[in-house]
Amino acid sequence: MRTFRLVIACPDRVGIVAKVSNFLASHNGWITEASHHSDNLSGWFFMRHEIRADSLPFGIEALREEFAPIAQEFSMNWRITDTAQKKRVVLMASRESHCLADLLHRWHSDELDCEISCVISNHNDLRSMVEWHGIPYYHVPVDPQNKQPAFAEVSRLVKQHEAEVVVLARYMQILPPDLCSEYAHKVINIHHSFLPSFVGAKPYHQASMRGVKLIGATCHYVTEELDAGPIIEQDVVRVSHSDSIEDMVRFGRDVEKMVLARGLRYHLEDRVLVHGNKTVVF
Repeated sequence: MRTFRLVIACPDRVGIVAKVSNFLASHNGWITEASHHSDNLSGWFFMRHEIRADSLPFGIEALREEFAPIAQEFSMNWRITDTAQKKRVVLMASRESHCLADLLHRWHSDELDCEISCVISNHNDLRSMVEWHGIPYYHVPVDPQNKQPAFAEVSRLVKQHEAEVVVLARYMQILPPDLCSEYAHKVINIHHSFLPSFVGAKPYHQASMRGVKLIGATCHYVTEELDAGPIIEQDVVRVSHSDSIEDMVRFGRDVEKMVLARGLRYHLEDRVLVHGNKTVVF
């Protein structure tokens, strides 16, 4: 079913839900899903509605135009998206294949409602797997002594493919600040630890040395500060003193795949609202 998604964040006050609901009802809008959250600490209100597109007397542009006065009245940060328009996704990976292979399988099986425009990698190892799916593969090697040319090419490719979201599916390079800023809340990363624990390289090694009993993975938006962006999704798996680092890596890969897939799905379905360095996920 084609729906329009109305997503709102604004200062909390009386009458927001009534105003939005009355507006939709006045145009015979059929709400198929409604989510609300009032954050008492920040004083902000968050909302996500799905409305059957065929219940409204106009298209998405007219809906935006009609809704704009209400958004202005309540000082809303808002957007309306159309499920008929699939989001364009660019995937990035290095040598490890588990996260990339999982996303490609889910996309191939119609579990992810998006268009995968291309895959960018700093190695050529995964080319055959990607091209089997009929997806363009770009090898952009990164010179450790001078990374700027590589990231200039990455930026060019992302623009060329008009990406609406970039997914770092175990892309083992740190994006430059200008790229993080340009695509704020549009670059999704999977980090192989339960953040904020074990930031940076070799988190499973860090976890083993610390003797933790739970290891996990974190899907988050990329910011200039390493592994510190707004968290979208997390999960954990139990380990023990008898598990080696290799065991932890093996267990962790399964968690990474699930967490990244869920996080990307939430983003594609417009379920993630960012406020400061936190998220509301409906």
